[in-house]
Amino acid sequence: MKKSEISRKDFIRMSGLGLAGMAFTSGLLASANSFAGTAGENGAPGELGADSTESKGGKSYLFKNVRLETGFGYEEGEVVHTNTELFCVEVANGKIKSIYANKPNVSNAIDAKGLLMLPAFRDMHIHLDKTWYGGPWQATRRGPGGVKGMIALEQQILPDMLKTSTYRAEKLVELLQSKGTNFARSHVNIEPTSKLQSLKNLQKALENKKGSFGAELVAFPQHGVFYTDSVPYLKDAAQMDIDFIGGLDPYTVDGAIEKTIDFTVQLALDNKKGIDIHLHESGESGLKTVEYLIKKVNENPALKHKTFLSHCFVLGKLEKAQQEKIAEQLGAAGVGIVSTIPFGRLIMPIPTLYKYNVKVMTGNDSIVDHWSSMGTGSVLEKANLMAQLYGYATELPLSRSLRLATGDILPLDDKGNQQWPKAGDAADFVLIDASCSAEAVARISPVKSLIHKGQIVY
Repeated sequence: MKKSEISRKDFIRMSGLGLAGMAFTSGLLASANSFAGTAGENGAPGELGADSTESKGGKSYLFKNVRLETGFGYEEGEVVHTNTELFCVEVANGKIKSIYANKPNVSNAIDAKGLLMLPAFRDMHIHLDKTWYGGPWQATRRGPGGVKGMIALEQQILPDMLKTSTYRAEKLVELLQSKGTNFARSHVNIEPTSKLQSLKNLQKALENKKGSFGAELVAFPQHGVFYTDSVPYLKDAAQMDIDFIGGLDPYTVDGAIEKTIDFTVQLALDNKKGIDIHLHESGESGLKTVEYLIKKVNENPALKHKTFLSHCFVLGKLEKAQQEKIAEQLGAAGVGIVSTIPFGRLIMPIPTLYKYNVKVMTGNDSIVDHWSSMGTGSVLEKANLMAQLYGYATELPLSRSLRLATGDILPLDDKGNQQWPKAGDAADFVLIDASCSAEAVARISPVKSLIHKGQIVY
């Protein structure tokens, strides 16, 4: 690999601005809207504080002492280090307005204290609508009957959970924010027990958080499309403010792969929605479901790059040659995989999926609920787990692993060229206590601040 390092001059040029004309007047950030507290004790990187000015459409902030990645360091052709420098970053109207050489003595600026700036994280598979988080501790209790046994349990406990689901969803959002996540794809129950109430409660929570958190919603028939009669509720939900039509193990739950997939596909097409189906089945039925969904997407190109299989454990059970074949078909059809990166007896072929340009995303799934007692809220932890599972232990593959947490946005490309941030990019980023992306992944480094649409929300 050819050595590729970027100078401060080139970084600034690539970010869409030069030093000329970028000097800031002392009054640029002069209003006294104190924000987010003060620096930590003894100058340690804790809460950030600074003044801001109102500009058209929103606030402007100037960050100084921001650590940005500028290139790779090489020894004998191998990436052994990630180079960084300190910069000033100006944010205005929810976007990165400018990036320029650091001015550590500038007043009225947020002091990032050398923290590393990375893209904000994205949790792309979670159930915000049903959690015990925010209330007393409860460990999971599972009875017999597998998924159908859990459906029976949900039918009993959902009415009571709905009483506090808005509040608990908000608390769960706050947990995600503390881990650097500013966007989530949440599945939300649509079934005869809660009808549309779980959706309405979650929408209320997201409305309360709309200035600090973004989300897209999946209408999720947790109790089956036909196993319980969820069809009328799914049709109603599809006309509401949701983004995807979901599904659950068509064969195991509904006993009919083609009937369930056909309904899901048609509902998505009729309402211009995407598709995101939970598929836990790891045997023949799981493979047939994958193949049939690929077939339907190829028949309906409008669904390409809008269709996803969550979990899709069957991929981890296939022989290598078949994994390659299915991965190639998924990539060609534009069908993505959303994996929670399972471990133990099931290792997903994530490297093979990347090889065939399959969109791979991750999420925390259940957090402290009746399905799982686990869940930290960190998708950076998922990137770390992926790196451990596939032996990504050296600088370059560790830095590439960050893509799982950020939705494929990386500060440097594979050759070490700076590609993020640039002027005009959305001001969605974290400030994290790490020297570079590789360290952030390897150590699951602590997030010190989250900026969403130009606003410091954590």
